[in-house]
Amino acid sequence: MGKVFGYPVFNDQGEKVLTTYDNDYREMLMDIRVFRMKAGETKVSLKEEEETAVLLLSGCVTFAWEGCQEKVSRKDVFTDGPYCLHVCKGVEVRVTAEEDAEILIQATHNSGSFASKFYRPQDAPWQYSCVGLFGDTAKRRVNTIFDYESAPYSNMVLGEVLNDKGNWSGYIPHQHPQPETYYFMFDRPEGFGASFVGDDVFKITDGSFSAIPGGKTHPQAAAPGFQMYTCWMIRHLDGNPWTDRIDDPRYTWLYDAK
Repeated sequence: MGKVFGYPVFNDQGEKVLTTYDNDYREMLMDIRVFRMKAGETKVSLKEEEETAVLLLSGCVTFAWEGCQEKVSRKDVFTDGPYCLHVCKGVEVRVTAEEDAEILIQATHNSGSFASKFYRPQDAPWQYSCVGLFGDTAKRRVNTIFDYESAPYSNMVLGEVLNDKGNWSGYIPHQHPQPETYYFMFDRPEGFGASFVGDDVFKITDGSFSAIPGGKTHPQAAAPGFQMYTCWMIRHLDGNPWTDRIDDPRYTWLYDAK
């Protein structure tokens, strides 16, 4: 098994590499990178064998693809909902920073073709999860940008989570056969939390990530005082798409606990 946690940094070109098909996180079966863009800079993505999702994390950018353009702004992931462009293989995407910005690009192999789709905050509304359960210690906001139900033509799932300060997410401990990658950010640079991957535990810091192999349980927690953001990305397996989580039976009694 490869590594399951990472603390990548941005290089001089503003690129932060999370998972690739041949680095220590190859089991994720996805190529995931984060880019810091300076005002006026343009990032071009054209993948001949992969579908691609480009998610705005912060700043103001113009997306351009197939004769379409969308200029959008996101103050940060804690304040505003997501803007994301999802395209199939062979579609060129140009992202121009109108001001300093950060974007995340998720890609995976997909031989199929499908219509490009641009997602806005109203397409992926924040919804609270686990309200009233576990003493409200796992209450968090979740959005799903696309998954197997809404985009069965895709080999990926993309969504976001906002932990309430001091709360857990991914709780109760659960797993699924499909690999999943979490990218973490905090509302303050000194923010931290804990990521559990099977029996391993790692300190979450701003800009770190978890690479969770299929079959490993994976809850996480944010420290009190800090709001934690998680971009969650799942890779469907051939003939076995992700549709649900499998709770660890040792903890299901918690659903009925008072």
